[in-house]
Amino acid sequence: MAEAYSTLAKPTILVVEDEAALMTLLRYNLEKQGFKVDEAADGQEALLRVAEARPDLVLLDWMLPALSGIEVCRQLRRRPNTRDLPIIMVTARTEDQDAVRALDTGADDYIAKPFVMDALLARIRALLRRSGGAATKGVLTYRDLSMDQDSHRVSRGGRALHLGPTEYRLLEFFLQHPGRVFTREQMLDAVWGRDIHVEPRTVDVHIRRLRKAINGEHEVDLIRTVRSAGYALDAEDH
Repeated sequence: MAEAYSTLAKPTILVVEDEAALMTLLRYNLEKQGFKVDEAADGQEALLRVAEARPDLVLLDWMLPALSGIEVCRQLRRRPNTRDLPIIMVTARTEDQDAVRALDTGADDYIAKPFVMDALLARIRALLRRSGGAATKGVLTYRDLSMDQDSHRVSRGGRALHLGPTEYRLLEFFLQHPGRVFTREQMLDAVWGRDIHVEPRTVDVHIRRLRKAINGEHEVDLIRTVRSAGYALDAEDH
């Protein structure tokens, strides 16, 4: 019997598909099973969607306009924050060597069109179980700063903090590596991704925004600036 997910623990599936009719069919069946669905119609949009909000699994069509599914998969595997993101490749190509190529590129599974919906849903559930995609992610803390990765809530000293998506990902990265100094380039690779072209000085803008969001009046600045090196989540007490 098919398992459905509760509203409290809905895994998010990013469906990357340029056929509108198939997208509608997939959305209907996935939502019926209790999944949250995000969608992208081409490869470039898929990369942007993942950068904005990491899904629990990507259902990725091979033949896409602008950027192929194979190239999307390759780029996601290069990025530290999506290296282990579950990916199922969906394609009309049926040759064995195509399946091998998809898996060698980094896809976790492969299914050919036309497919039986129940079989696809079973593969999705199995991959989520293996990856722990539906499991809780936990709470990250540093001093009086706390981030609940499941609810995306951030607080300091019990005070709720409101962060933009980029500031959230930047803080999450820092909380995963407290005390370590990162260069602007390292932060760009980890937070924005190697294939997103952003000027290094953009990091400074988001660091300022993050500081403003997490540091209240008379509170210790939790972000340390290291001259000629970069930044660290490492409070400087005076």
